[in-house]
Amino acid sequence: MKTFDYTVKGQSGIHARPAVKLAMESQKYKSKIMIFLDGKIADASDVMAIMEMNIKFGDVIKVEMTGADEELAYKNLRNFLLNNLPN
Repeated sequence: MKTFDYTVKGQSGIHARPAVKLAMESQKYKSKIMIFLDGKIADASDVMAIMEMNIKFGDVIKVEMTGADEELAYKNLRNFLLNNLPN
């Protein structure tokens, strides 16, 4: 299992468009990827589950990868969140 924390930098948080991008990126991996925020848990490959978390600007989410390609998922998802979501 690999984990990292990410502070949301986009002023609108993770709304529909970023949620779709995050889900699409997460679906590339065999590992189970989960997002945690304030006691809520979402499968990162599920757009609706991400949106239901109501992730706002400044929130710190925990991203957890478990599975055969967790190292690759960790590296690429961390890079994706840091570089491809709105700043």
